[in-house]
Amino acid sequence: MPTSTEPFELRKDAQDLLFREARTANTFSDEPVTSDQIRAIHDLVKYGPTSMNMQPLRITLLRSAESRARLVPLMSEGNQGKTASAPLVAVLSADVDFHETLGRVFPVKPNAREIFAADEAKRERDARLNASMQVAYFIIGIRAVGLAAGPMSGFDADAVDREFFTGTAQQSLVVVNIGHPGPNPWGERLPRHEFDDIVTEL
Repeated sequence: MPTSTEPFELRKDAQDLLFREARTANTFSDEPVTSDQIRAIHDLVKYGPTSMNMQPLRITLLRSAESRARLVPLMSEGNQGKTASAPLVAVLSADVDFHETLGRVFPVKPNAREIFAADEAKRERDARLNASMQVAYFIIGIRAVGLAAGPMSGFDADAVDREFFTGTAQQSLVVVNIGHPGPNPWGERLPRHEFDDIVTEL
């Protein structure tokens, strides 16, 4: 059994589950997503690295019909039906006031809060960048617990912020449908760039 200081390679089937065979789900079954499953996802995602351990991602779960009805009209037309029928929807946002918790989550730098307190533009840039990384961790976490994810950026972000985050420092990034795959859930696998298309070695 490897220790925490000894990296080891995931089995191929685990790699396939998370990456090679993973797909974005467009339909979902009626089987519910439990609170225990969401907690299991969070228990994985919380360990993903962020700058200065700032962890700016915030997760708003829309489970009720009433909350879903507030979101669906704000989605792009092609995403409305998928969002209306998914058993659970998460609105992922970046908390621009993440610096208020740095004293607890990054105690190795006692003045960490003050570095960001006077510069809201820097906070917003860092919050959105690091929360976007956490969005990716969240999608992988959904797959890791045996569920399917349908991440979407096709929505009116300003309207979502007004509807759900007025009076807060949260800015919406991605909406993710979550559940078990339904009928014909997968679209055709689209092309990926090859190694030499994107990698430069100096």
